[in-house]
Amino acid sequence: MNKQKICVIGAGLSGLITAFALSKLDISVDLIAESEVKNSTTNRTTAISQNNYNFLKRLNVSNFPQKEFWPCSEMEIYSANGAEKYKKIFDLKNENNTSEKILYMVKNSKIIDYLLKNIKKNSLIKIKNKKKVLQIENEEFLNVIKFGDNNGLKKKYNLIIVCTGNNLNFLKKKFAQDKLERSYKEIAITTILKHKTVKNKIARQIFFKDSIFAILPISKNKSSIVWSLNKKDLSSNKTQLNKFLKKKIKDHTRKFLRGVVFISKIEFGNLNLLIRKNYFDERILLFGDTLHLVHPLTGQGFNMVLRDLQILEGILKEKIKLGLDIGSFDILSEFSMKAKYKNFIYSLGIDFLKNFFSLKQDSLNSLRNRIVIKANKNNFFKKQIIKIANQGINF
Repeated sequence: MNKQKICVIGAGLSGLITAFALSKLDISVDLIAESEVKNSTTNRTTAISQNNYNFLKRLNVSNFPQKEFWPCSEMEIYSANGAEKYKKIFDLKNENNTSEKILYMVKNSKIIDYLLKNIKKNSLIKIKNKKKVLQIENEEFLNVIKFGDNNGLKKKYNLIIVCTGNNLNFLKKKFAQDKLERSYKEIAITTILKHKTVKNKIARQIFFKDSIFAILPISKNKSSIVWSLNKKDLSSNKTQLNKFLKKKIKDHTRKFLRGVVFISKIEFGNLNLLIRKNYFDERILLFGDTLHLVHPLTGQGFNMVLRDLQILEGILKEKIKLGLDIGSFDILSEFSMKAKYKNFIYSLGIDFLKNFFSLKQDSLNSLRNRIVIKANKNNFFKKQIIKIANQGINF
């Protein structure tokens, strides 16, 4: 029997990890990229939960130098009215099991480069560079992709997995209306700082009236900054904006870091909420950022992708053993049933937290702080928070 074939459309982080993981099931995978797939230069970082870190270890993704996955044993949340007025209102530490970390931080560029290097050596994965998908059609019980190069070639697949973010021009008719979507009207500012060597095991979130500021350790002397700011507060003059941001970042990190130097450029990204209602169509499965986008304040975006991938991998592994067609309605429906409601509740929960920590009135901020400080004294509640952040929602 010939190997079943999967096509993964989109060669970002979600597409790369999906192709890499599913090839482990002895499936032929075509990875489609509109442009040349190259080593990454982004300074963005990703938070990985302990559960997902274990999953990546099983896939041998974390088999490259372990120092690239920097462990954080604690998380602290601060409320602040200015650069000099910080009040710690919440903290998390896994005191029952010190071997399990609150999270691991890794640079996107490191994990992308590692995946790309291993994918190129994997005989089951073929990268199709500079391929623009125009249309997906059903033909003889399989799906056929029509590309924009007009070479007349048709490739048939049992299953097509779309990891292109919200860019679904070739699938607008099938999925355009089935989504909950909203712009936060915010920009995520990301950069990497070098500073004096410290233990650097604490991830910190600082909630200002008008922004959310995260200091995320990636080594003893380097930290990643993720700062979400309202678009209207940003200057359109790039030189002035960079100067303003660097000054503010130094102000906001002064309490925790010394000798701060910027070692990467400042990157910008729009922040949106996206929750898909329809996960699949005939032999087409939406995946990764195409399915759900959440605010970065909890560091759960890629963790949600990895949890979905574990569900999909488990289903496909079982069905392949039984000799079943991996693109069948029953299989895609099973994935949707297992993942959709968990993702829906989780995404709305993150959205609630974003709004809860973005209150602008002093009286509401004060009330919020009192609620959070009281919750910080409840060990059972904190254990549940750690469990949900690690494993997601299970029911």
